[in-house]
Amino acid sequence: MVYIPSDPFTQNAIASKAQNFMSIDTASISTTSELAAIPFNNPLVTGRELEYVRAALSSKHIAGDGPFTKQCQAWLQQLIGCQSTLLTHSCTAALEMAALLADVQPGDEVILPSYTFVSTANAFVLRGAVPVFVDIRPDTLNLDETKVEAAITEKTKVIVPVHYAGVSCEMDTLSAIADTYNLLVVEDAAQGITSSYKGRPVGSLGHLAAFSFHETKNVVCGEGGALAINNASLKERAEILREKGTNRSKFFRGEVDKYTWVDVGSSFLPSDILAAVLLAQFEQSDYIMHQRMAIWNLYHQAFADLEQQGKLRRPIVPAECQHNAHLYYLLVEDLKVRTELLAYLKQREIKSTFHYVPLHSSPAGMKYGRVSGTMTFTEDLSDRIARLPLGAAMTLAEAKQVIEAVLDFFQSK
Repeated sequence: MVYIPSDPFTQNAIASKAQNFMSIDTASISTTSELAAIPFNNPLVTGRELEYVRAALSSKHIAGDGPFTKQCQAWLQQLIGCQSTLLTHSCTAALEMAALLADVQPGDEVILPSYTFVSTANAFVLRGAVPVFVDIRPDTLNLDETKVEAAITEKTKVIVPVHYAGVSCEMDTLSAIADTYNLLVVEDAAQGITSSYKGRPVGSLGHLAAFSFHETKNVVCGEGGALAINNASLKERAEILREKGTNRSKFFRGEVDKYTWVDVGSSFLPSDILAAVLLAQFEQSDYIMHQRMAIWNLYHQAFADLEQQGKLRRPIVPAECQHNAHLYYLLVEDLKVRTELLAYLKQREIKSTFHYVPLHSSPAGMKYGRVSGTMTFTEDLSDRIARLPLGAAMTLAEAKQVIEAVLDFFQSK
């Protein structure tokens, strides 16, 4: 992990260096640079995490819903502009809460992409629902909104758009479909913090939204998540579900004289120690996003010629979407080239990887779910994607080293 001093003078100096990332001449990158191992992910420590953890420990309130949790929730609510936000111990937990709030019953169907993390489906399968897998768009790798309506049956209850790589799905179309068929929209915004769609924050576009603060995400606390609630009618029950099915939150607000078991639920709260780490990250989120975007733009500029030569395809971000530089990927010709590229980067001590194995082709996906239509792009693109190292702690030298290695690889192709 890399420590970044929190004083404004040092931060301004670092931000100035990051600005230089944007204008680097990639043609001048040396092919004799000194190699150093580059991790795929290197979480950034912004400077106040330990200070806040000590404050949490000193407060004697280290369980859930302490002062740092409340500050994080207020920050998120303001960022998203939603009815309320509730921190959870993971994005998976937030999705499981969403499934409970959607009142999903055995046999109900939930529409989602196959190209996503297992939690997107598992949260609903736990309630007995059937995941209905729909193909992705070839440009953004997001749920193909034009294929959703054909997947709807009388059993459909929820649509779960996944904002892949921090690029929003086509939410106006999906929301219109949901309104027509009286369906709930649950955004899987695990990768989407600070992204937007037509000027509206990701997380404000569905009835509910789940975020992740896992160490691989943009702002982190090791393990953590949040549920954003945009439907006021779901707010009170969400509090109860999160507090093990009790009205404990009302008791602490003085609204009832004792709390008791009133609904189903589980323990979805994170420790206030984790919230203390997360608040330090939230406070430096602009800096974090700036650093990530600088690396993303550097990659994007460096690989433009390879795209023109037809050797790969770079990420596509629709004009109506503002992404958050969550990840940078290359789409290469086929699985063979992808395998060779990852092996070559490993030889150069650069950690790179592919991404999801499509859920519809997994043992559990075949057991619990079904496919609607074809999976043409899901199956094709999942074999061709290569993800490059990217993070706010990444240095200019490291980014140059990755670019140099990729350019060297494709020179022989």
